[in-house]
Amino acid sequence: MSHAFELKQAAVSYNGTAAVHGIDLTIATDEAVAVVGPSGAGKTTLLRLLNGTVRSTGGHIAVLGRSLREMPPRELRGVRARIGFIHQDLSLVPNLRVIQNVLSGRVGDQGFFGSLRHVFFPPRDAVHEVHRILERVGIPEKLYERTDTLSGGQRQRVAIARALYQEPEALLADEPVSSVDPARARDTVALLTDVCRERGLALCMSLHNLDLAREFFPRLIGMRSGQIRFDQPTAKLTDGDFEALYNLERDEMLKA
Repeated sequence: MSHAFELKQAAVSYNGTAAVHGIDLTIATDEAVAVVGPSGAGKTTLLRLLNGTVRSTGGHIAVLGRSLREMPPRELRGVRARIGFIHQDLSLVPNLRVIQNVLSGRVGDQGFFGSLRHVFFPPRDAVHEVHRILERVGIPEKLYERTDTLSGGQRQRVAIARALYQEPEALLADEPVSSVDPARARDTVALLTDVCRERGLALCMSLHNLDLAREFFPRLIGMRSGQIRFDQPTAKLTDGDFEALYNLERDEMLKA
């Protein structure tokens, strides 16, 4: 089985303080995994480690078969261009049209002026491709609308479309449904898992919503204090496992 991500004793430290440490993790090229845990557990740092935004300070990290340790910046940008990333704040440009935000998904493949030309003067085939992707995520009629006129759920779908236009080989999503109501959150997680299954993409998503994590992901990773506390098939996890993961009192007692 080939792996999209492979970490062995991976670690990240900031000013001598460990953000994540002792991380052993493999995610297959067509696998869907959710990362859960309390705030400050290291979930975002782990995702940024997986796409090379954060460089490791220890251990081994391989992404799409390439080791990231000491990889030159130019090669690292090439690897990152193959990994879609949906940020918690979505990172859309509000005063641009939907099509322009989606087209920006490939700026990592082009130089500065080439990127500007592609975003603001796209060829016809690029417009058609964006429209097809917007059809898949359910908002084809929003192609030329300004992004800041859309609802929160529609903006989420623009962010998903931008990541798909990137033609990634794997997709990372950092709390992508934290700012919408439960019904829209469920629709978004369902859409992401369905699209990744259709395209054969690895998906790793951090979630605060345990119900969604348990419903849509066959494998869950529990993080706390920068470490993986469990990595199990969802069906094998019990309510007690989640209670232990989110019980912060024990950590406070140890610090006292």
